[in-house]
Amino acid sequence: MNQVKTIFKNMSWLFVSQVIAAICGFVWTILIARYLDVSDYGIMNFAISFVGIIAITMDLGISTHIIRHIATDFDSAPKYLGNAIPLKSVLSFLTFFLALIILILMNCNELTIQITLLFTLEQIFKSMIGLFNGSLQAIEEGKYQAIGNILLNIILLIFILVSIICDLGLYGITLAYLVSNFSVLIFLYIAVKKIISKPNFEFDIEFCKKITLYSIPFALTSLFGMLLYSADMVMLTNMVGEYENGIYSAAYKLISVISLFYGVYSAVIFPVMSRFYKNEKKLLVVSFEKSIKYIMLIIIPVSFSTMVYSADIVTLFFGQKYYPTSSVLSILMWSLPLCFINGICLNVLNASHKEKYVTLSFLVATLFNIVLNLFVIPKYSYDGAAITSILSEILLTISYFYSIYKLDALPNKKLYLDLFKIVIASVILYSVLLLLNLNMWLALPLGIIIYFAIIILIKPFDEDDKYIIKEIIGKN
Repeated sequence: MNQVKTIFKNMSWLFVSQVIAAICGFVWTILIARYLDVSDYGIMNFAISFVGIIAITMDLGISTHIIRHIATDFDSAPKYLGNAIPLKSVLSFLTFFLALIILILMNCNELTIQITLLFTLEQIFKSMIGLFNGSLQAIEEGKYQAIGNILLNIILLIFILVSIICDLGLYGITLAYLVSNFSVLIFLYIAVKKIISKPNFEFDIEFCKKITLYSIPFALTSLFGMLLYSADMVMLTNMVGEYENGIYSAAYKLISVISLFYGVYSAVIFPVMSRFYKNEKKLLVVSFEKSIKYIMLIIIPVSFSTMVYSADIVTLFFGQKYYPTSSVLSILMWSLPLCFINGICLNVLNASHKEKYVTLSFLVATLFNIVLNLFVIPKYSYDGAAITSILSEILLTISYFYSIYKLDALPNKKLYLDLFKIVIASVILYSVLLLLNLNMWLALPLGIIIYFAIIILIKPFDEDDKYIIKEIIGKN
């Protein structure tokens, strides 16, 4: 079980970095939302969402394919990276001009175009960062990713503070994102040269064609995924207005900060699952089961508790002008358990070389999301977009589990009983918080005590769980 210790070591590094990222993220999310007016906040989030969708052409799924390959063949890293870097550079250059053309065709105003193009440049840096992070994680050197993540968030927070103090407006905030990502890109490139070896830079056209062809399913998955999670903000801006998108985006930002913690687990577990599929398929199913169980143990009670205190949370972080966001947050919070389950399923399918199932699932869910939003956004605005997001995640979950059923990798039935116990404990917590009607700060420690007391009573942990815990702390 040395693999357990390695996973835990990498997760420890990444967890610490994500705690720092979450703290910094909460701080700058609050600062930016309070500093900018709601319309400018809507423009910024439109730009981020638009760039997130078009960013697929910067990568075409190449990074994911390379990470999976390096995880099972470390010696291939220099050649793959040496071709991927120039290939992604060319794709990024083309993407920048594609973004400009689309923005002009959309008849966006000058401020929106300029901010969006700056975020496009920032996304180019992020795309390269993702390639370097994945390569380091593939060889289980997660601490460098963690250090880079810490640097990114601290530098970004500092520059956002400077932009606000100097009253540099939306341009200053945007430049803060650019500078911080470029700084970390340099750090990670140096780390890759040191830990993996200097990439063998070349532009082998046949080799690039080969890796691009293998990467297409990942590219389509990324495209549909970004459409699924970003199209609603673009549609809100164009169908009802920038103010409404600002209200919706505030809740989405809070959800995004919490979801950073799943990124820790996903980054660590994907290379491991890839090796399990190649060498020990039974362990792939075990890792699937335990992943769902451990993450749901935390996220389900958090979702229930947020429903009780959504208005307090929104007012605390964003101020009274964002009060309508509370209803969006109460709805969108339920996307988190579904997103985490879907993310775990995605890792299992990608590790099992069933990325075509992932692509098809995302296509169905994305089409459903966009079509339904066309009807609900004009009538129900941001609340309608939030409900559509939940329904789309449910559809994606059903599709994923069907694909995993065909793969013969469904979890043991005991997992469903354990999840039922977790839901019961969370419902009890929710009921107690409603009845007591306590101040949010008093409810937080009390809720933790109540929840874990119930968990101890209902005993969702089995002998395998105990063994894993002992292995992690070195008691086996």
